[in-house]
Amino acid sequence: MDAARLKQSWSLVAAHGDQVPLYFYSTLFLAHPETRQMFPTNMAGQRDRLVTALGHIVSNVDQVDRLVGFLQDLGADHRKFAVRAEHYPAVGEALLATLQHFLGEQWTDELAQDWAGAYGLVSQVMIEAAQAAEAVNPPWWVAEVIGHERRAFDVAVLTLRPQYLLPFTPGQSIGVSHPSVRSWRYYSPANAPRADGTLELHVRAAPGGAVSSRLVYGSAVGDQIHLAAPVGDRLTLWSAGSADLLLLASGTGWAPVKALVEQVAAEGSRRKVDLYVGARSRTEFYDNDAIDKLASSYPWLTVSYVVGTDLQRPGEFVHAVDRALADGDWRSRHVYVCGSDEMVSYSAAALARAGYHAGQLHHEGLGQHWYGPAWRTAVDQASAPDNSGGSR
Repeated sequence: MDAARLKQSWSLVAAHGDQVPLYFYSTLFLAHPETRQMFPTNMAGQRDRLVTALGHIVSNVDQVDRLVGFLQDLGADHRKFAVRAEHYPAVGEALLATLQHFLGEQWTDELAQDWAGAYGLVSQVMIEAAQAAEAVNPPWWVAEVIGHERRAFDVAVLTLRPQYLLPFTPGQSIGVSHPSVRSWRYYSPANAPRADGTLELHVRAAPGGAVSSRLVYGSAVGDQIHLAAPVGDRLTLWSAGSADLLLLASGTGWAPVKALVEQVAAEGSRRKVDLYVGARSRTEFYDNDAIDKLASSYPWLTVSYVVGTDLQRPGEFVHAVDRALADGDWRSRHVYVCGSDEMVSYSAAALARAGYHAGQLHHEGLGQHWYGPAWRTAVDQASAPDNSGGSR
């Protein structure tokens, strides 16, 4: 298998942009219509995910150690789409047909053998990982909505009770899907693991977001939703040891930060934790009661609310990180940042300028979700250094 030839051919195909996934899925669905039900009704985002995944695989085809973990995670995760071993040959046929179509006269017997061999290895790793995962976790958990509170027009707090225990670590994300929507969105639970196994999700309805809109506007107590296995470790506390913490949150990025505070409380450690919660206006602080209760319960926790806009200073915006840096020197602490891409990118840049090093900053990778934080992180690490920005 010629890795250089695979990379070169993929770069030629990828240059055709959106036409590539459009041709691939058209070929797949026409030849194997039974596969259509595995995909969402709106395929726009799915087309981007295909190109991103293939690009990552091909770019690392000669770095087996890096690629195997990625493929194992991908294979285990695909169980939630009801993908089975017998579906992989159909995908392989569509992939080879797509490559041949766009490469034209440059498609040779040797190149066809290279791609067939590469896809065979990829599918084998994914299938074996899916089979191994069956012994550990189900493809998804069924959970009942036992609490649904609208905290703002576009924000809801849901309490879920999975049918079986769903193990996770604070700071991780879990896949969430409504049975009526063939799409998955990743959310970080807003709680540390509880004895009763319930989960708290903070959901903001995104424009055009099928899952988030359904959870906020179309769900009620008694409904059932599906949950996928937890992924990601960039926001977990394991790398912080017993260090004191500075936590920066905005919007529903408060959810995983809340889980981290509960974890510190459960550990009974002597960490000092300073929390800065930001919002554009006072009306956007949707979880004040819980924040204030945590602050009053734990003497090691100090909370500061940061309102971004000030009527006395039109045109200016104050970020949580601005207030934190003005209040003190936190360079002996580990810093966790969670919010929008813009908030985290701004915060990471401000902290770097102030002398904070990459090893003490914790956040997810910047960019849109495709499969989830674990795979988005893999792509980020392939193309950028470890100090790249991040958000949830």
